[in-house]
Amino acid sequence: MALFEIVMPKMGESIQEATITKWFIKPGDTVEEDDTLLEIATDKVDSEVPSPVDGVVKEVKFSVDDVVPVGEVIAIIDMDGEGGAAEEAAPAKTESAPKAEAPVKEEQAPETASDELSARDDEGRFYSPVVRNMAKQHGISKSDLDSISGSGLNGRVTKEDVQAFIDGGAKAAAPAPAAAKSAAPAAAPAAKPSAPPVQSADGDEIIEMGRMRKLIADHMVMSKSVSPHVTSVVEADVTKLVNWRNKTKGEFEKKYGTKLTFTPMFTEAVAKALRDFPMVNVSVDGAKIIKRKHINVGMAVALPDDNLIVPVIKDADTKNLAGLASDISTLAVKARSNKLDPSDIQGGTFTITNFGSFKGLIGTPIINQPQVAILATGAIQKVPAVIETPEGDVIAIRQKMYLSLSYDHRVVDGMLGGNFLKRIADYLEEFDTSRTV
Repeated sequence: MALFEIVMPKMGESIQEATITKWFIKPGDTVEEDDTLLEIATDKVDSEVPSPVDGVVKEVKFSVDDVVPVGEVIAIIDMDGEGGAAEEAAPAKTESAPKAEAPVKEEQAPETASDELSARDDEGRFYSPVVRNMAKQHGISKSDLDSISGSGLNGRVTKEDVQAFIDGGAKAAAPAPAAAKSAAPAAAPAAKPSAPPVQSADGDEIIEMGRMRKLIADHMVMSKSVSPHVTSVVEADVTKLVNWRNKTKGEFEKKYGTKLTFTPMFTEAVAKALRDFPMVNVSVDGAKIIKRKHINVGMAVALPDDNLIVPVIKDADTKNLAGLASDISTLAVKARSNKLDPSDIQGGTFTITNFGSFKGLIGTPIINQPQVAILATGAIQKVPAVIETPEGDVIAIRQKMYLSLSYDHRVVDGMLGGNFLKRIADYLEEFDTSRTV
């Protein structure tokens, strides 16, 4: 009997474990090479695990929602095709596997029982074993852990977030006596606002949010609560850019094998403007501003299931138009086929979202934390415009669009945000039509 062990794959340098979110197989099933075996989730990305061999599933060692270390055997495939015995049909955990929910110690107070946290709480927020162990070791209560703003994918709390919470002096080393708590009522945190109750009516359809939609919703609410959002809008005349693209897009695709869309042209202008205004390419850590060395531009991609993900073009300011177009095309295809690697969505310092894809003109996008600004590009339209000439003003048909910049008013004020946005528009309006592909 030739047995092949399927192990939990390594999804990135800092990823040490993953959560099993769905099995597509069970003992006795026949699988072929590249068939999807399961879906897994980490703090940063979700991914499918394909079968590297043909055979029959002999054993499945873990259940849905189990958190499994990288390198741990999660399933066994019999390449001779004999399959598993009937008694092996039930998934079984191995001794070395971390448990999704640690046992409750009777002597622990409920407020500090961080080890009671499972991989997901009732609201769908994900806590990895590393995060839960750190919370337990440092006496961080469940309510304190819930209050931490996550910097991982869709607001997930990472070990760096917990460490920052600890370094900030906000950890609860031990449960405070009841008398001490009542002695300083003014220091009690404000009650978290709750959504109003909603009643369904006859004929309404109730749709449960998926896991990813819950995470996106939490991340959006967190961003609005963390950053005071301001949105500025400018109109850009992009006639030169449109005409150059229309003239060269055929030659560009023939030469590079990639279609020339407007997205790489917008990305190029943004990267140049970020180089000119580096204080927009920052993050906020308490009272500190982290000025980023690299300019990594994320682009919001709509997925077939109506969810959203933001792959990142690394060092966008160092790439020419062909390089940007290639990266953007590759990342978009990977995103829509659920093939993104963790590194593909990490390290973003600024985000672009294209409302123009859906004929939107102006938008007020929500900042992708921990960044401090996001640009929305509207639809390009032909409009009549007044053009100044030496012989006098004339009305002509021009290609115009709106650019909307939402920024974090804690660190980006109106002058910086306005000048940065105007610089992006200037780069688009002054596009060099003599450049070659």
